[in-house]
Amino acid sequence: MREEFHIISDGSCDLPPELAREKNITIVPFYVSFDDEQYFKENVEIDIRDFYQQMVDQKGVYPKSSMPSIRDYEEAFLPYAETGVPVICICITTKFSGSMQSALNARSLIQEKYPHAEIAVIDATVNTVLQGQYVLEAANLRDHGFSCQDTVKRLEQIKGTGRIFFTVGNMEYLKHGGRIGKVAALAGSVLDIRPVITLKQGEIFPSGVDRGRRRTLKKAQDLLLEYLKESSLDVNCYSIAVGYGYDKEEGLAFRDQSLALLQDKGYPVKEMPAYQIGATIGVHTGPYPLGFGIIEKGIHD
Repeated sequence: MREEFHIISDGSCDLPPELAREKNITIVPFYVSFDDEQYFKENVEIDIRDFYQQMVDQKGVYPKSSMPSIRDYEEAFLPYAETGVPVICICITTKFSGSMQSALNARSLIQEKYPHAEIAVIDATVNTVLQGQYVLEAANLRDHGFSCQDTVKRLEQIKGTGRIFFTVGNMEYLKHGGRIGKVAALAGSVLDIRPVITLKQGEIFPSGVDRGRRRTLKKAQDLLLEYLKESSLDVNCYSIAVGYGYDKEEGLAFRDQSLALLQDKGYPVKEMPAYQIGATIGVHTGPYPLGFGIIEKGIHD
């Protein structure tokens, strides 16, 4: 059966490759480097587990990520331009990366040769696991028969509801990446204070600090509960997922504890998948990010 339109996203979405294949989503990978010379395509030339293992084994080494090139996007768009299949391309927030600009430039080049190629490029205004949830909502709309235009319209309606509530192992990687002030990073290194961070509308906002992992994770849970309390929608109108870094066991335990907490607070959440946060964000957070992504579903249950 010929698909009505195809979905493409950059590697920031952190969807497991097998899930992306199952949902017929093309991923254009980011690149990661540990030495500023060799760059590897994420999930193609280096998998996420190996990326985190190198971070854990080489303390004091700060990897870098690099966005997909114009050529990378051209290669992703070309088969659909040739066959007349519309494309929706969902990119990481422009506040964090120029990936969307690469996609827009590639679209212009493709349309020079294929003037009728339909390629909608969307700024997700989010990243990592939350971007993946947003991409999955696009796939769900497609699979329920929404047109390309109606899917774009619905995606624009829901993206402002996206939030990430998370913490990290320490502030060193945030400091090195310029994501927080040096004074706060120094305090964190001296006092073992760890941040709790909210991401919304493409930007990072501090949501408090505390000592120790258990207390910062509780703050992330509190932020999720506060968001749900303020919402006029039923909890099952949202997609909620846990994102974890190096420690999958910790991520799954946190997911299970959070599900029990939500149910105890009167929120009968039906599911909460856990996904590994990839290199695009991991280079800024270090090996131990952990928290939630939440966004309104495109189609309510």
